[in-house]
Amino acid sequence: MLRLAMPGAFFIFLAILSPPSTSFLGGYTLGIIVLDFGGQYAHLIANRIRRLHVFAEIRSPNSAVADLADAEGLILSGGPSSVYDADAPAYNPEILEMDKPMLGLCYGHQLLCHRLGGQVEPGNAHEFGAAYLQVNEAKGVLSGLDEREMVWMSHRDQVTALPPGFERLAATEDCPIAAMGHAERKIYGLQFHPEVTHSVRGMQMLDNFVVLTGAARDWTMEQYIEHTMDRVREQTKGRKVFLLVSGGVDSSVAFLLLNKALGEDRVLGLHIDNGFMRKGETALVERLMKDSGFANLQVVDATDEFLKITEGLSEPEAKRLAIGEEFLRVRDRALVDLQLDPEEWLLGQGTLYTDTIESGGTENAALIKTHHNRVGVIEELLAEGKVVEPLDQLYKDEARELGEKLGLPHHLVWRHPFPGPGLAVRALCSDGKADMDGMASVEAESVKVAAKYGLALEILSLRSVGVQGDSRTYAHPAVVSGKSDWETLEALSTELTNNFASINRVIYLLGSDDRPAQKLKAGYLTRDRLDLLREVDAINMEALERHGLMQEVTQMPTVLVPLSSDGVQESVVLRPISTDDFMTARFSQLPQEFLDDVRERILAVEGIEAVFYDVTHKPPGTVEWE
Repeated sequence: MLRLAMPGAFFIFLAILSPPSTSFLGGYTLGIIVLDFGGQYAHLIANRIRRLHVFAEIRSPNSAVADLADAEGLILSGGPSSVYDADAPAYNPEILEMDKPMLGLCYGHQLLCHRLGGQVEPGNAHEFGAAYLQVNEAKGVLSGLDEREMVWMSHRDQVTALPPGFERLAATEDCPIAAMGHAERKIYGLQFHPEVTHSVRGMQMLDNFVVLTGAARDWTMEQYIEHTMDRVREQTKGRKVFLLVSGGVDSSVAFLLLNKALGEDRVLGLHIDNGFMRKGETALVERLMKDSGFANLQVVDATDEFLKITEGLSEPEAKRLAIGEEFLRVRDRALVDLQLDPEEWLLGQGTLYTDTIESGGTENAALIKTHHNRVGVIEELLAEGKVVEPLDQLYKDEARELGEKLGLPHHLVWRHPFPGPGLAVRALCSDGKADMDGMASVEAESVKVAAKYGLALEILSLRSVGVQGDSRTYAHPAVVSGKSDWETLEALSTELTNNFASINRVIYLLGSDDRPAQKLKAGYLTRDRLDLLREVDAINMEALERHGLMQEVTQMPTVLVPLSSDGVQESVVLRPISTDDFMTARFSQLPQEFLDDVRERILAVEGIEAVFYDVTHKPPGTVEWE
């Protein structure tokens, strides 16, 4: 296999005549329109409606009424704004007067209330993550539910007074009107997110709404595959595809789809080792691709280039932007080194919708973190109509279903995901300067909260990325220590992140109650730190496999944090999560036998002095720390 000096992650090189329209499926009866107010889960709503075999489209809330007339029902998404904000998303108020079933979710729930004569106010307590719904009236969209149901929250404001004609259907401990409805008009509002998998009966609620609309159920994944392959053929118009293959499910599915749509002679796969890969990952990807029948794959190495462009960087966004831009510079060199004609081999990407929404890629969405396939140079190419992304409206669970339908081997479909920037976003960097302004009073109050649970607490001087109320946070983790159990840790984590805006993540010290007296130290992306993280990550992955837990967790990032008692050693955080769509996630509760095993083995690695366990759901904490 050819080996060149180039970067790693994946892109699909395709041509496109114009950016893909929102109506990407085509050929189905229009069922539900989702009005996107910038929520992290707006397109996930469409995903879930399609799971019910109903064709759903995303539209702007500024749409003309005439453009929505063919829909059987409307869903108003969540969003990061308050209905009272001066810069709240603009919308066409005539939409709310349409004689169609409507369902408002989170911000959409608040907007319906506000517009139709109710009242919305800041909540006394914020809610992020799990909450328990007390159902007063199991009717309308709540039909068939039990009196108590677990749902997933992410909000700061709440409805405090109902609009005329509406009745309260459900509440939570901190939200007195968590669900409302107007049976005659078929208008309902939910403060929580039924579209996420961690709202246990969420799909039933969405199905209830579909029943109210009478929408046709004629969408299937098989039809989507045929439509997508036709679209790829039309967009490429005889030209060839240059696909960079990470070995993860997204790039593997894209690779197989393109091979089936265009033929192997028009597709070239390229795997790039960027120096941020797991231990032995490149050799593993080579073998997996070969064993899966992909003969058109080549391998390159760009370790030096990527270490050079990230040297001295500590801020997460700066690292992500530098890595994303380097991918494109290396792409240009690859075209020359491989003697490929840019007019023949064209650009596209294997982007999923999660990459777009977290990068602030829709009209009203907040930036959570810029993905490598959404940096400025990519956005420019998108604006010029030079990029096609055949998977860009799909979520991880849909991509996996697509892979299974295409015949991708099961072990590839269900590999643990690995971020495009790799270990670069799992090795936290710092200039060593602590940033604790204004945190003394927060720490004093949070210590009291932890004491109620019998645990000690300290707020760390570093920061991590989170998502709360559909907005990005860059706040402090709190570390807790002492004897505890998963139920207690979950309750404490929820209480801390709901009540202290400057805490967006909680981690638990594994093992001894005595934590080393650690301080923040300087640390950057160096070969030594990356090798240290590779070693610890390999221990964790091997232990998951040996304990039979690989399929019990969806993903388990290992995070290297520059906390040290002697200025030399460092700490690691285990971040195992369970999720289907990667828009929400629960922290996984792994058995004590596993924890004892990995802790002992990790602490035996020279340079590591403490092991922590992330007990934060998403929201409020993102899966990755950066």
